[in-house]
Amino acid sequence: VQLQASGGGLVQAGDSLRLSCAASGRTFDNYNIGWFRQAPGKVREFVAAVSRSGNSAVYADYLQGRFTISRDNAKNTVTLQMYSLKPDDTAVYYCAADDYSEYVSRTEPRYDFWGQGTLVTVSS
Repeated sequence: VQLQASGGGLVQAGDSLRLSCAASGRTFDNYNIGWFRQAPGKVREFVAAVSRSGNSAVYADYLQGRFTISRDNAKNTVTLQMYSLKPDDTAVYYCAADDYSEYVSRTEPRYDFWGQGTLVTVSS
């Protein structure tokens, strides 16, 4: 599967932004899809992930409910809706696919396929 992340940009603190991850291929629903992010000078970290069916999702604790992940298997897309953005959310956001795990994983090594990343910058 090939993944293409989009939707990043420059926003102000408190704004909302929606990221999209578009996938190629006919077996999109074989993959759990996750979002990760990497801030400048920091290691990449887990953000959120959604199951193959879209019925299950997990989130990083630090989000405190500000982000929502969803998917549309008919359109081969996963969306990360971000609310109440903070300067600390500034990062390159990556979507990734996991075709092995039975359950949605927060663990980066579980994800074998990665998109190129989209930059989100939140100004104060």
